[in-house]
Amino acid sequence: MATGFFKVPKPKNESVLSYAPGSPEREDLVKAIAEARATELEVPMYIGGEQVRSGKKIAMHPPHDHQHVLGYYHVGDATHVEQAINAAISAKDMWANMTWEHRASIFLKAADLITGPYRARLSAATMLAQSKTSYQAEIDAVCELADFYRYNVQFMSEIYAEQPESTQGVWNRIEHRPLEGFVFALTPFNFTSIAGNLPAAPALMGNTVVWKPANSAIYSANMLMQIFREAGLPDGVINLVYVSGPVAGDVIFNNADFGGIHFTGSTRVFQHIWKTIGNNIATYKSYPRIVGETGGKDFIVAHKSADSKVVATAIVRGAFEYQGQKCSAASRAYIPDNLWDEVKGYILNDINDIKMGGVEDFSNFFNAIIDEKAFDNISGYIERAKADDKVKVIAGGGCDKSTGYFIEPTVLLTSDPGYITMREEIFGPVITIYIYKEEEFEETLKLVDSTSPYALTGSIFSQDRYAAERASKVLVNSAGNFYINDKPTGAVVGQQPFGGARASGTNDKAGSKLNLQRWVSQRTIKETFVPPADYRYPFMD
Repeated sequence: MATGFFKVPKPKNESVLSYAPGSPEREDLVKAIAEARATELEVPMYIGGEQVRSGKKIAMHPPHDHQHVLGYYHVGDATHVEQAINAAISAKDMWANMTWEHRASIFLKAADLITGPYRARLSAATMLAQSKTSYQAEIDAVCELADFYRYNVQFMSEIYAEQPESTQGVWNRIEHRPLEGFVFALTPFNFTSIAGNLPAAPALMGNTVVWKPANSAIYSANMLMQIFREAGLPDGVINLVYVSGPVAGDVIFNNADFGGIHFTGSTRVFQHIWKTIGNNIATYKSYPRIVGETGGKDFIVAHKSADSKVVATAIVRGAFEYQGQKCSAASRAYIPDNLWDEVKGYILNDINDIKMGGVEDFSNFFNAIIDEKAFDNISGYIERAKADDKVKVIAGGGCDKSTGYFIEPTVLLTSDPGYITMREEIFGPVITIYIYKEEEFEETLKLVDSTSPYALTGSIFSQDRYAAERASKVLVNSAGNFYINDKPTGAVVGQQPFGGARASGTNDKAGSKLNLQRWVSQRTIKETFVPPADYRYPFMD
């Protein structure tokens, strides 16, 4: 068999297209949106080599136009989860034994399909089903997902190349083999890139996967499976099922072959999963790998030396892009009293300029909340704030779900730094601001660190370098991704590996080889060329 030490294509972050009026990409996207709206899909589950239709169908709707039907997906049950596990286990040996460069080629091809013939279609699917602007869909479903696949191949090659030292007469080497059993990927609605990476990262490293997406992201997940299949992914490597979380968990976490979970979602769900795995630990062949990113209560802190316009822009973009439905979205801000009047003026000017509506109108900065449950939860926080004398609504606050789940970009001003919207994750277009005395910067940093259980992202704005350094040190455990003079969103694969600690997850850094290392198990091999033939040592003479 011919072989070699192969160099992979050097990855480069995919360029973000502008979708400016008259651009070819905009024309392609407008056409793809129109075609998708005009077509009712029937979406099957993908188990082994089969497209499985249960006969029980649920409609999919755009969040900004919930009377329109994009199609229907087939709901599964526990038997389909069992089938998916069996398919994953059956496919494991051939996939794990496929030489790594062929696994790499599949995901490199998937990246080229995403940035090529599927670019407009995948963006359109994400825009319609998850209510994203063209720009947000471009950086998510196209650029970040392609970056994941290309950089993960590079990271995989680096992991395999890391080998121990050998001494005279001995050859030491390490094998990075996939985990025993199968991996469960449980993915969120808000990022198509995360939904595409969570099953793909373990698969690239030789694992086989059972994948359950959020119901509101099934429309785009279906297209990702089409891309995987066209890229040459063998049957059974990634199995896509549409079941409730409890149904999936009851089957998966009681299976002896469960090898690990790749998760993005709520802290409450992740903690329940961890507890369930712990209770069942004696069931499994190996200790399962538990990798999760679970949200945040992300902060912006401005020092008295900060530029007011820059701070205001970071608040508006950080809090309101994609309706605040990002794990990294700015959700609480601490502004010194010497800057507040200017910052407030700039924020109000920007919010008054923001257009809200459907994704089909490219002039809209702001679209709809993902579904009615989320709408009711977020609007509940706003209504409670309106009735509390510790809080003032200084912008937005309007909510309307008659045609779509629309909530205005909302800014709350509180006199209580421990108010509920400063502590709890809302996952919507609501930011709460606390004004502190400019001379109390140190005390405010300690307040930021202690107010919320989360530690995902955060920003410090300062033109005083001593203050920026101090914030970085005091807040060392407050954010896994820390930004100096930038909004706390927008991590780029290969540049800012993403993940947080505390209640925000296991900090296994998607977009780096740290994450891929969780999906392999190492075997050290020592080979001695001329072994001893006498049990005695020289000291015994």
